[in-house]
Parts: sequence; C-alpha cells; structure tokens
Amino acid sequence: MVALTLDRGSESPAAGYAGAFVTVLIWAGWILATRHTAATDLGTIDLGLIRFGIPALVLAPVWLKTGLIPKNLPLALLALMVAGSGAVFFQVAAFAIHATPAASVGVLLGGSMPLSTAIIGITLFRERPDRMRLLGFAAIIAGMTILLTRSLGAADAPAWTGYLLLPAAATLWATYTHAFRRSGLNPLEGSALIAVWSLLIHFALALVFGSTLGQVPAQEIGLQVMSQGFLSGLVAMLAYGLAVRRLGGTQAAAFTALTPVLAMIGGGMLLGEAIGPFEIAAAAVTATGVALATGILSPRQA
Repeated sequence: MVALTLDRGSESPAAGYAGAFVTVLIWAGWILATRHTAATDLGTIDLGLIRFGIPALVLAPVWLKTGLIPKNLPLALLALMVAGSGAVFFQVAAFAIHATPAASVGVLLGGSMPLSTAIIGITLFRERPDRMRLLGFAAIIAGMTILLTRSLGAADAPAWTGYLLLPAAATLWATYTHAFRRSGLNPLEGSALIAVWSLLIHFALALVFGSTLGQVPAQEIGLQVMSQGFLSGLVAMLAYGLAVRRLGGTQAAAFTALTPVLAMIGGGMLLGEAIGPFEIAAAAVTATGVALATGILSPRQA
C-alpha cells in the first residue's frame, strides 16, 4: 500500500480489478455481519473492540514508529480522522445498521458517502465538480428518494433512527476523507493511528458501559473477528490499496458502486430480508450515481 506511486502502466490491471472487487465484497459483507449481530448479544462496543483490536495489533510497528500523535500532524486533523472513520463513525454506523435493513443501508450509507464528501468539498474548499459528477449526485439523491418514499408508505416501516443516522455516519466519513487528504500521512500510517486510537476509545467505553463478550458463543465471536477485524480491518485496506495502485483512484473508487447492490442481494439471500421493486430500483439508481460521482466518465479523470 505504501508504494502507491509505482507506475501503473507497467503492471497488469487484472490484480487491480480483483482487489477492487474483493474490497466491495468485504464492505457489503461488513454491512451484513453487523446487521446480523442485531439478533445476538454482541453490542456495538464489543464489535468496536473486535473491529479495531486486530488492526491495532497487526499495525503496532507502524503506530509505534509514528507515535500516537505524530509531530507534524495537527491534533485537530487526527481527531477528525479518528472520529470520521474510527470510533465515532463505527458506533453511529453500527447502531444505525442494527435498526435498518441491509438494502437500505447499502443505499443510504453507500450513496451518502460520496454525496457528503462533495458537499463539504464544494462548500468549504471551493471544489467544482463537472457535469458528469453532478449527474451522479442527482442520481444518488433520486435513489435515496425512491427508498425513503417506499419506507414512508410501508406498513411495516422500520424505525427512522437508522435512516437519520446513516447519512450522519456518511458525513463523518466525508470529514475523514478531507482530513486525511490534508494530513500528510500515507494510508498505512493513517489506518494504524485510527485503529489504535479507536481501540483505546472502545476500551474506555467498555469500562464505563460494560461488555458482553463473555456471554457470546465462541463461534459468533469468531465470525465477527473474521468479518470485522481481519477482513474489514486489514484485507479490505490492502485490497483497495492494490486497486488504487493498479487502476488509479478513479477506477478503483468506481467499484464502490457495487456496494448498494451487493448489500441488497446479501440481505435477501443471507438475512431473509424482503426485496421488492422499490429496493431494486433504489439500489440500481444509487449505484449508477455513485459510479458517475467518482468521475469515471468525466473528461478529466483523477
């Protein structure tokens, strides 16, 4: 991952496509695994301990080298990164996922992330997206509107807490995105610092609110260790780094458009959630919007 500046033209893109696809599979799997824990005794604090404990341990040589607070990194940027993709983001997102069907999570979280990132960039940093990106943002809004309209009219509509918290979690992630771009850290350093600080925060939360890890069957903990800690915390990070290295940032990011679709399919097949024409339309329109929002069809690709 550290060698992201290597010449992409001299390397086969096949590994990049594989890395990108593995990444979105893991991200969709993370939504499903987190949604699954709503029916278990595992709380969001326990999930956080698992999610950040493994990366913090494996990446210990990195954060021990940089220090918990690197000298040239403003404390405000570090705090925004830890909140935006670490402990705060995880708690908000996990709580929302527990209350929201997987198909809705894929649309609202997956769609709100690029939309929130663009809004912050436009309002605070005077970024100017081109017409194709604007079309993508419009499609994301349309997909989310389809989903919310369906939910408003459903007799068995789930609690609205999740629908409100998912865009909030996406805004946190967008904040992290802009903070990381300005941090001067490489991806490995950023991931290591976010993991260790988030683990410390979850240790503090566990001391205050308690933990249920001792009451949960070993196989359930093993499932979350694999999904939250190993796959989401480590493999996805490395796979996405490979995709960026071989394909470039724009093409790699375009694969995230698959997340709403995969989350919807997984929710129906693995969790037994109902999937109707509204859910299919919302996922398809949002996925198209996410792909366009990456700039994959823009005249100038990043």
